[in-house]
Amino acid sequence: MHDHAHHFHYNRAFRWGVSLNVFYVLVEAGFGFQIGSLALLSDAGHNLGDVLGLLLAWSGHALSQIPPSSKRTYGYQSATILAALFNALILLMATGGIVWEAIGRFQEPSVPDSQTVIIVAGIGVVVNFVTTLLFVQKHDHDHDLNIRGAFLHMAADTGVSLGVVIGGIVIYYTGWTLVDPVLSLLIAALILWGTWGLLTESVNMAMQAVPQSIDLHAVAAALRDDPGVTEVHDLHVWAMSTTNIALTAHVIRPDSTGDAEYLREMSRVLREKFKIRHTTIQIDRQADAPDCQAHSACNMFGETPRNPTTD
Repeated sequence: MHDHAHHFHYNRAFRWGVSLNVFYVLVEAGFGFQIGSLALLSDAGHNLGDVLGLLLAWSGHALSQIPPSSKRTYGYQSATILAALFNALILLMATGGIVWEAIGRFQEPSVPDSQTVIIVAGIGVVVNFVTTLLFVQKHDHDHDLNIRGAFLHMAADTGVSLGVVIGGIVIYYTGWTLVDPVLSLLIAALILWGTWGLLTESVNMAMQAVPQSIDLHAVAAALRDDPGVTEVHDLHVWAMSTTNIALTAHVIRPDSTGDAEYLREMSRVLREKFKIRHTTIQIDRQADAPDCQAHSACNMFGETPRNPTTD
C-alpha cells in the first residue's frame, strides 16, 4: 500500500508539474516576443528544458514499474538512474546557457517593459514554487535521486524566475540594466552547486559503485555479527535503481547449524538498518572455496578470519 501511494503521489506530481510548466512556457514566450524581452525569452527556454527534464524523470519513474521479464530479469529499474544522470546533464547545460546569456547581456544590455517582465516572471515564481512543492516528501525526495533531480529542476526555475523579478524591479526604479546578468550569474552558481552532487551520485550509481548512503564496513560487520560466521568475502553492494539497493556476499560458516535462522535475520537487518531490499547471501563451509580463491576481495576488509574453536 505504501509503494502504491508513493507511485500515485509522484505520478500526480509529474502530471501537474508538466502541465503547469508547459502552460507557463507558452505564456512567457508569448510576452517575451511581444515586448522584446531577452530575459523572458531566455527564461522560457530554460523552463522548456526543465519540462523535458520532468518528462525524462517521469519516464524513468514509469519504466521502473514495469515488471521483470525473461529477458530483463530486473525489469527497467535502472531507467531511474539513467534519468537522474541525464537530468543532471540537462541542468548543467541549462546553467551554461544562463551564463552565456548573462555574458551577452553585459555586452548588450536590453531595456524591455520592466512592469511586464515583473508580472510575467512573478507568475513564473508561483508556478515553479508550486511545482517544487509537489516533489517535496520528507521521507522520499532526499533518497530517490530521480525525484531529487526533478526537485532541483523546479527549485532552480524558481530561483531564475525570482532573479528576473528582482532584476525587473531594480531596472524599473534605477534603470541599471546590468543587474539582470549579475543576478543570472549568481543563480547559475547556485544551480551548479546543487547539481554537482546529483551528477556525481548518478554517475556512481551508473558505475555500480556503493551507494552514498551505505557504509560498506558497517554492512560487513553486520554480516559477521554471528558467532558461527568466521569470514565475509566477495561482498558487493550496488544500486539497482534510485530507490532499490542490492547486495551479494559469501559468508564462511563452518557449522551448518542455524543457517536458515541466520539468513532470515540478516535479511531483516539489512532491510531495516541499511535499506537493502534485494539480498543474496551464499554460505560457504571453508575459506578456500573456489570463488574465494578466484577473487582478491576474499578478505577485502583486512580482517583476520575468526577461529570458531577459540572465538
